[in-house]
Amino acid sequence: MRTYWRQRNDCVRAAARHIHRIQKALTQMNIQLANVLSDVSGMTGQAIIKAILAGERNPRKLAAFRDPRVKASEEQIARSLEGNWQQDLLFVLKQEQDGYEFCQLQMAECDRQLNQYLEQREDRSQAASLPEEKRKERLKKKKGNKPQFDLREGLFRMTGTDLTQIDCVDVMTATTIISEAGWDMSKWETEHHFVSWLRLCPDNRISGDKIIGKGRLPTNNRVTTALKVAARNSCRSNTYLGAQFRRLRTKLGAPIAIKAMAAKLGFKIIDAPAAQRRVSGERI
Repeated sequence: MRTYWRQRNDCVRAAARHIHRIQKALTQMNIQLANVLSDVSGMTGQAIIKAILAGERNPRKLAAFRDPRVKASEEQIARSLEGNWQQDLLFVLKQEQDGYEFCQLQMAECDRQLNQYLEQREDRSQAASLPEEKRKERLKKKKGNKPQFDLREGLFRMTGTDLTQIDCVDVMTATTIISEAGWDMSKWETEHHFVSWLRLCPDNRISGDKIIGKGRLPTNNRVTTALKVAARNSCRSNTYLGAQFRRLRTKLGAPIAIKAMAAKLGFKIIDAPAAQRRVSGERI
C-alpha cells in the first residue's frame, strides 16, 4: 500500500508541474486564462486547451466551452483569449498537455491497483457500518486529485477505524498515515512514543533538572508532513481544533502552533481506535 500511495503522489506532483508549464506557455502567448479561471485543469480550462490544440483560434468559439459554474462570463473569457499563437509555444503547450494526460492515466492505474489491494485485505470492521459523513465542509469540498473510488470505505474495512472522524484529517491524510505507519497502532507503547517517532516532541536539553536549551527535530517523515498540512489547514476550520490553533498562533506564532497541533492530531490518531470502540460512530 505504501508503494502504491507514494507512486500515486509522485504522479500528482508530476501532473502539477505540467499544469504550471501549461500556464506559463499560455501566458507567453498572452492568453490570460488565469485571470478568469481559477484552475486550467478544470472542465472549462481543459476544453479550451484541447480546442486550441485542435486548431481553434476564435476567442468567442473558445469561450463557448465555458461551464455554467464559472463565475466569469463568456465575454470576459473571450477577451482573455486574444493572444498571439506562436508555433513554438503551441508545441510546448501540446507536449505539456500530453504529459498531464499521461499522468492522469497513471493516477487512474494506481487507483485501480490500490482498490484491488484494499479489497484483498482482511475485513477488520467486524460487520460495523461506516459512519455517515454529515459535515458540510467535507461534503462540499472539491474532489481535486482524490481517488476515483470509495477510499474511505476501503480504509475502514482494512483497519476497522475511521480516522476521517477526527477533525482536520481527511481521507487523503488518513491514507498517508495508514500507508506509512500501518493500521496497527499497538506497536507504539503509548501515544507519547508515537509523537516521538513523528519527531513532534520537544527537544529540551536538561541539566540539573533545568532546561538549558531547546532545539529542533528536523524530519522528512511523510506522516509528520501530512499532519502539519492538516494542522495548517485547521486555521479555517470552525471546530475546537481550529479555535485552538488560532489561539496558539496568536500567542506563539504560526510555526510553533502548527507543530503543536500536529502533535495533538498524533495523540488523537493513537486514541481513535479505542474511542471508536467505546462509542461507535461518534465524532472524535
